[in-house]
Amino acid sequence: MQILKDLYQVSGDLNGVTFDLQGALWNDANSYVLKTPGGLIMFDCGNGDTMDQIFANMRYWDLSPEDIRYCLLTHPHLDHAGGAHLLKERGVELIAQQETADAVAAGDERCAGYLYHKHFVPVTVDRLVNDGDHLNLLGVDIEVGHYPGHTMGCTAYSFSHEGKSIVVSGDIIGTLLAGDFGWDGSIDFDKKIYIDSLRRFAKTDFDMMLPGHGLIYFHKPKWRIEEALNSALVEWR
Repeated sequence: MQILKDLYQVSGDLNGVTFDLQGALWNDANSYVLKTPGGLIMFDCGNGDTMDQIFANMRYWDLSPEDIRYCLLTHPHLDHAGGAHLLKERGVELIAQQETADAVAAGDERCAGYLYHKHFVPVTVDRLVNDGDHLNLLGVDIEVGHYPGHTMGCTAYSFSHEGKSIVVSGDIIGTLLAGDFGWDGSIDFDKKIYIDSLRRFAKTDFDMMLPGHGLIYFHKPKWRIEEALNSALVEWR
């Protein structure tokens, strides 16, 4: 699904871009591909079982899976990072924050395989990033933001494209279809830390937000983040 010129959503079962199991709406997170003259940058990669569907979606838009150079992981949950080992086998460079990298390397409960009744295949991240880092990938400046709470490794990636400021937010907030917060059953979920992250995230201002599930925010995503912060302050204090 094309979002903007050279920017695509290539997975996500909540809105039917990919399909995992009958009745499953959260098994395959949204993943995105940014096309550049030097190759493709991917953000998250689905649960692994839908990789053939992801590649088919890409080919429909004349995006070759062989051109994926990087995959940036927002956090270690299986629905977002379960396919990382398949990309690694293809020579794709995996990028993640330290806690996420530790979790996917171990493939342990932080990857939440138990939620999906699946096994997370461990994988080693190639490059670690920290809050405030700027990456230059294929000529694109990407800023890293670390916002723990849903998991300790939750990371957002922001960049400019087609004159718009865009953030890939993973599960830092929920979607209009399913509450204000990322799922709270994660082993490393932490309400206090989550509130602090939402306070920081609410101070950002982007033109578009590409979330981990459901609908893309094409208009005033800051309002949605502020709604999530308000809910956290009301419910969790």
